[in-house]
Amino acid sequence: MRWQQLEEGRPGDAYLLVLEPGEDPVACLNGFAAEREVRAAQITAVGAFETAVVGWYDRDARDYRRIPVDEQSEVLSLVGDVAEGEDGPAAHVHTVLGLADGSTRGGHLLEARVWPTLEVVLRTSPATLRKTYRPEVGLALIAPSGGGQAGPAGRRAEGSGGPGA
Repeated sequence: MRWQQLEEGRPGDAYLLVLEPGEDPVACLNGFAAEREVRAAQITAVGAFETAVVGWYDRDARDYRRIPVDEQSEVLSLVGDVAEGEDGPAAHVHTVLGLADGSTRGGHLLEARVWPTLEVVLRTSPATLRKTYRPEVGLALIAPSGGGQAGPAGRRAEGSGGPGA
């Protein structure tokens, strides 16, 4: 993987990461985040994979159902974030992949092999996002550290600490 810093300090940094054939984007993103000490970021990307495995979270089994994509695919959409987990920063990425017949496969990106490239834009934030294990869901999810709570239909709940509270 090669990378270049695009912006610095507005209010975070922006990087372009270019992955090479055969690289696993999940491993590359996690490694980059750990190396650069990224505690919060937004991820977008385009490119292609020679193979991939996406996942659909089965709430009853509390695990991802693996959906293999054993053919070349175009990365039509890849979005995600980085947040601090138990073992350091962790990327959480979803993707939609276009297949040769025009159909798509999508879900949580579990693993992939890049071919010929994946071009990632990673925008950091000066904040730290933390993932907290939620036993009722079976996953570690981002837990906002403040800023209030939305009520029904996205309205701020009474006493949430926001404007007018």
